Amino acid sequence: MPGGKRGLVAPQNTFLENIVRRSSETSFLLGNAQIVEWPVVYSNDGFCKLSGFHRAEVMQKSSTCSFMYGELTDKKTIDKVRQTFDNYESNCFEILLYRKNRSPVWFYMQVAPIRNENDKVVLFLCTFKDITLFKQPIEDETTKGWTKFARLTRALTNNRNTLQQLAPIGKHEVSHKQSRLAEVLQLNSDILPQYKQEAPKTPPHIILHYCTFKTTWDWVILILTFYTAIMVPYNVSFKTKQNNIVWLVLDSVVDVIFLVDIVLNFHTTFVGPGGEVISDPKLIRMNYLKTWFVIDLLSCLPYDIINAFENVDEGISSLFSSLKVVRLLRLGRVARKLDHYLEYGAAVLVLLVCVFGLVAHWLACIWYSIGDYEVIDEATNKIKMDSWLYQLAIGIGSPYRFNASGSGQWEGGPGKYSLYITSLYFTMTSLTTIGFGNIAPTTDGEKIFSVAMMMVGSLLYATIFGNVTTIFQQMYANTNRYHEMLNNVRDFLKLYQVPKGLSERVMDYIVSTWSMSKGIDTEKVLSICPKDMRADICVHLNRKVFNEHPAFRLASDGCLRSLAVEFQTTHCAPGDLIFHAGESVDTLCFVVSGSLEVIQDDEVIAILGKGDVFGDVFWKETTLAHACANVRALTYCDLHVIKREALLKVLEFYTAFANSFSRNLILTCNLRKRIIFRKISEVKKEEEERQRAKNEVQLTIPQDHPVRKLFQKFKQQKELRNQGAAAASQLDLEKNRLQEEQHQHQHLHPHRGGEQTVRLKVSQEAGRSGDTDSCDSGITKSELRIDRAGEARTPAAVTPLLHSPLPGGAGSPHPFCPIPEQALQAALHETRLELRGDIQTLGGRLGALESQVAEIIKLLSDKKRVSTGAPSDIFTVSRPVSPDLEKDEEL
Repeated sequence: MPGGKRGLVAPQNTFLENIVRRSSETSFLLGNAQIVEWPVVYSNDGFCKLSGFHRAEVMQKSSTCSFMYGELTDKKTIDKVRQTFDNYESNCFEILLYRKNRSPVWFYMQVAPIRNENDKVVLFLCTFKDITLFKQPIEDETTKGWTKFARLTRALTNNRNTLQQLAPIGKHEVSHKQSRLAEVLQLNSDILPQYKQEAPKTPPHIILHYCTFKTTWDWVILILTFYTAIMVPYNVSFKTKQNNIVWLVLDSVVDVIFLVDIVLNFHTTFVGPGGEVISDPKLIRMNYLKTWFVIDLLSCLPYDIINAFENVDEGISSLFSSLKVVRLLRLGRVARKLDHYLEYGAAVLVLLVCVFGLVAHWLACIWYSIGDYEVIDEATNKIKMDSWLYQLAIGIGSPYRFNASGSGQWEGGPGKYSLYITSLYFTMTSLTTIGFGNIAPTTDGEKIFSVAMMMVGSLLYATIFGNVTTIFQQMYANTNRYHEMLNNVRDFLKLYQVPKGLSERVMDYIVSTWSMSKGIDTEKVLSICPKDMRADICVHLNRKVFNEHPAFRLASDGCLRSLAVEFQTTHCAPGDLIFHAGESVDTLCFVVSGSLEVIQDDEVIAILGKGDVFGDVFWKETTLAHACANVRALTYCDLHVIKREALLKVLEFYTAFANSFSRNLILTCNLRKRIIFRKISEVKKEEEERQRAKNEVQLTIPQDHPVRKLFQKFKQQKELRNQGAAAASQLDLEKNRLQEEQHQHQHLHPHRGGEQTVRLKVSQEAGRSGDTDSCDSGITKSELRIDRAGEARTPAAVTPLLHSPLPGGAGSPHPFCPIPEQALQAALHETRLELRGDIQTLGGRLGALESQVAEIIKLLSDKKRVSTGAPSDIFTVSRPVSPDLEKDEEL
């Protein structure tokens, strides 16, 4: 496939174009099937005219058209519509809706789900038809005094024939046969198109113009075209009757191949003016009939078969031999393919050399025809000795001779191959301006032809051999620039190791943009023109935007020219992101062709097509906005954009236009405003979690539970150990300070040293013995005894050494850290005692309850004791026994 066409066949999402093209006379909406309430993401112009709403007003409303419901709208029909959307079904309804001006209209509404390549319903297609005229109200005695629309409602409930006339297909058939639904929707296809990115598809009997088979076939046709261009002039000039069966069969096969090529051309796609691949059989046939069909047909007629018969009259045979020249029209096929090969310098050089040789071949055939016609004088039936054919016959030893006894005609002379080679030799020397003179024209006809041939030869020689470099520089400057740009891009992508997917997108964008713009630098061309002319050109380039949008209707010529100069045209390839979520929205974009999708939180919230506007209302805001969604191209798009600063500058100068512009321009999609929606999948997930939480048993532990008390005691013991460690560190510091003071005192009073030393040793021994007792692993020497676990203790009782004075009379307490195992055993023992007490209390209460229940049963079973005072006795007995109750009774 040629490189220049590569960008025009990239995979693209043509769903919107297919729907719009096939349903041009139908009003329809597109709703997102994956968002709660199925918001509208696209509405065509037919629905806007039918409902009275602007497209921007319809966007993000429910595709069930709940915003058009009114007092007379049937509640059952509303429920059926919602059920159809909930179940992702196809269905049709008769429903009474209200326009924007609140006038009621009867609609025939049809709903069809649209699936993607994963067979997931992503969109809903809703079509509407106005059937108010089909509804004839019945006026009788029972309906007198009714309003017009009340009578209309009763007529619809009583007469169902109008529905059968309007929709001959039953609801059950519509819901189960998607192809019938497509016919009702006027889509003219077997199935509804899918919303997906796909390569151009063709029907089974249509061939893609860039496929491998068609490319190979074109090369075969090109070779056979050169064969025809060589053999047809030779056969016509040398008057060969093709008596050779081999040549006759070969020419017939060539004719058959060209006839097959005509048939294939009726089934081959072509690239339309908008860059799309046209695969509609009707459009393909009409395009081929208008262009090359007549020329191809004339070049394929079997002239050789008629000329091959011996009994054909000489005049008719000569006529058909001359008609063979028509086959040279097949060279038009070469002209069609020239644009594919003009990008390559070597191919152009080879092509020019072939053209030079082909022209020399044609001139050689003409040169021989002139010599053969003038070598014999028909009036005197004599040989012209000055003819170049006679001189050639004498030179090679094969002179002409007259056969008087036989056929009565001149015979002999050079052979056909010798004549052709000599003719080609002469034309080639003449075209290259060499001319040795060994073969020279002698008759007037030969001289005239030689002059014409010299003129053609000089032109061809100068064109092909003299100025090849100049030709390349002038004719293929854009092509060289194109290849230079491609090479630079390839080197850049290779140098920086751009990922394969992104590099392919870059290459496809560059190739497709070049094929659209033909390498023309618009800014450079406009810079050459003066200011007034540049403004006129810009107005012409942006005429579609100015003519289609009502915001520009009240603009003066000067205002339009100022705006047109600031507009820029942008070409987008499929998959390109125009805006990313979070980036600044500093441009206002007008869609001229193609379609785009607006994606927020991985959901399509809008599909933009021709005539839509998206961006931000700069003239109403003081700060730049952050894009709340991604805007991605679905197909090849042309956008006309204007920068924020440029637009504000024009609006500031043209104040009258600014008011009209801000009032009439309605954005189809405002990227500043974030759409609040909930996904159906999230709603289902929340519902599932709610049901799961409802089924789960919640476990709670009361405050007075023994386990909770146990953990609280562990926490208290940990806090006490931390306090003991802090006190021990403080005690070590004071002991060191005391020893230093004693040493200093001993130096000052040496006679008291012995007494002080003895006193210090005694205190150290007492402390050592205290340490030994505190570090004893036995439980009996610890204050945390198990038999005293239930008694309340003061902090001094818990840590006696920490709160007791030193033996020497010092006021600081002695620290003590309880062993964790001892604390644990004590806490467990206390908990055990508490649990035992709780169990005993519960056992007592259960015993009391059992006795009370036994008494109640006894009272109920004894019928004789039933009296008026029995209920009071029952309530008295049923009163539970508790310690508080006993105290009250004692009092």
